[in-house]
Amino acid sequence: MIQVSSRFDSGNIEVIAADSPDAVRLRIVKDGAADFFQWFHFRVSGVRDVPLTLAIENAGASSYPKGWEGYRAVASTDRQTWWRVDTGYDGGVLTIRHTPDADTVWFAYFAPYSLERHEDLAARAQAGGTARLERLGATLDGRDLDMLSFGSGDKPLWIIARQHPGESMCGWFMEGLVDRLCDPYDPVARAIMARATLRVVPNMNPDGVYRGHLRTNAAGANLNREWREPSLANSPEVFHVVRHMEATGVAMCLDVHGDEALPYNFIAGYEGIPNPSEAHLARLVRYKDELARLTPDFQTAHGYPKPAPGQGNLTTSTGHIADRFRCAAMTLEMPFKDTANNPMPEVGWSPERSKLLAGHCLEAMLLMIDDWEAGL
Repeated sequence: MIQVSSRFDSGNIEVIAADSPDAVRLRIVKDGAADFFQWFHFRVSGVRDVPLTLAIENAGASSYPKGWEGYRAVASTDRQTWWRVDTGYDGGVLTIRHTPDADTVWFAYFAPYSLERHEDLAARAQAGGTARLERLGATLDGRDLDMLSFGSGDKPLWIIARQHPGESMCGWFMEGLVDRLCDPYDPVARAIMARATLRVVPNMNPDGVYRGHLRTNAAGANLNREWREPSLANSPEVFHVVRHMEATGVAMCLDVHGDEALPYNFIAGYEGIPNPSEAHLARLVRYKDELARLTPDFQTAHGYPKPAPGQGNLTTSTGHIADRFRCAAMTLEMPFKDTANNPMPEVGWSPERSKLLAGHCLEAMLLMIDDWEAGL
């Protein structure tokens, strides 16, 4: 008899029935104190050479059902290499079909980036001697909120990720960013650290990541709607970061996310803040153009609709930071699927591609180093 489980770091699934490998019935579990759900991560044991049919029966009621269209789940037998597997969606049920060549196989919405791997990343960065590791505060579950600082230049640049814990490609992006900044032979890293101090928060939502949430923290708060009035009771993660930003200033901020439905990498900006100046908006336009020139994995033709000035959401990080500091603040979105403009069908959008995109984002920041400033 096969066994299905998810009681581990970042796991999420409910088993309805697993009596027959060709008719396994599953449900995604909602975020603990909220109704969001889409993230799944589970293992199936006792399945070597066994054809599996796994039906996620509540997929059609998930937070972003459009995300299942054209989507394929990922699988791994070593939790290091993840590949896409046969996946179908009929408008209600997401069905995964796979015949493993190992005793146990892991399945996930996207290649997971666990809280334990984040701990390893922070420790490795500190041990290399390039980064300073600072605990900004505690989460509601008592976990540490980490910040890595690189460089000694006078430009305060911020990069944050995983406000929404189910967007695990952001963890891989941050690993690529941190590893490049820690490379003593990397000329881009050396140059940008000479001109700027980069403050990197690789995991804004440790509780949500560990709990296997899609979008919220332990209190059920969507952190990317908490920036105007964060509180220790509801959103201590944002509270501590905002307090630190007020102390250091912000000349530019990149907030890294994943989008369920759109098969593109794109940037959402701050066109909707009150009274944006031409000089202020010019930084946003140029950064997107520079990034598109650096990599075909990024494009500017597809993305979210741009709000009119004064009609933007100032409770998000990008809206709040761009308005409060009058600097460039951007939301980078990566796909859960593949990139339609530059597809790689075997892996789709992947950890490796996420890490490479991080390096290109760093290169674009350096190209514009003289442009980053507050008070625009």
